[in-house]
Amino acid sequence: MIAVLMGGYSAEREISLKSGKAVYEALLASSVDCFAFDLTKDNLELLWEKEFDKAFIVLHGRGGEDGYMQSLLESKGIPFTGSNSSASALCMNKAITKEVWQQHLLPLSPSIVASKVNPPQSVDIPLPWAVKPILEGSSIGISKVVNASELDDALELAWKYGDALIEHWIEGSEYTVGILNGETLPSVKIISDVEFYDYDSKYFSDNTEYLCPADLTDEEESYLQTIAMEAFRATGAAGWGRVDFIIDKDKTPYLLEINTVPGMTSHSLVPMAAKARGMTFEQLVLSILNG
Repeated sequence: MIAVLMGGYSAEREISLKSGKAVYEALLASSVDCFAFDLTKDNLELLWEKEFDKAFIVLHGRGGEDGYMQSLLESKGIPFTGSNSSASALCMNKAITKEVWQQHLLPLSPSIVASKVNPPQSVDIPLPWAVKPILEGSSIGISKVVNASELDDALELAWKYGDALIEHWIEGSEYTVGILNGETLPSVKIISDVEFYDYDSKYFSDNTEYLCPADLTDEEESYLQTIAMEAFRATGAAGWGRVDFIIDKDKTPYLLEINTVPGMTSHSLVPMAAKARGMTFEQLVLSILNG
């Protein structure tokens, strides 16, 4: 019996419910014995009362993607999809992830951490800046700062979710590379009609365009996939995930972040890349489950 864990209580709850429903229906269509469980802050004990052999984690954000649920399942000896608790916690923290990537000499834009209790006295990074919460996904709480006078407002928004990261804003195009059981999937180029690929563009806009396979030469595609795999392995991530990039006008890729439980909705990028590889959604879900 498979428990499909969805919902949760992070800022990405709405998307997790959509992802979880899609995964649950795909498992049912594949004749897998499973049940859907909408996790809240108050019903965890109900989960442990159920009998299941493995958990398919489709929880996005805090409480599900950050190692918390993974550590609980590990303590009970229950297998689950995706990365273990330590890798999940590391990847959820954008600042620590960038430190690990820096140690592996992977391509990054310069950045500093800004906490509310210890705000930066100055920012020695060229403008413009991206200001983002360290522990949120789906572009929640992100601002583009063009003038230093805009920094305070951007930090106040990011600080609603905890500590913030200030990094140099790379002008370019966004790409993502999915990872599935030790292999990379074709890259996806994201073309948004807004200044950056925000929450609405990711999940609701019909104006966001996607190119998969992307508009890269074979050499550029191979290089991007090599960096994606190195970035994934450097964090200890396993099973499946997604690595996001910005490629600037000089065709230089810069790592943005890593997702250990990517979206599985109709707008989601890993299913799109898997489809370009010739996989149906059901085949992708079974591959993640059995990986």
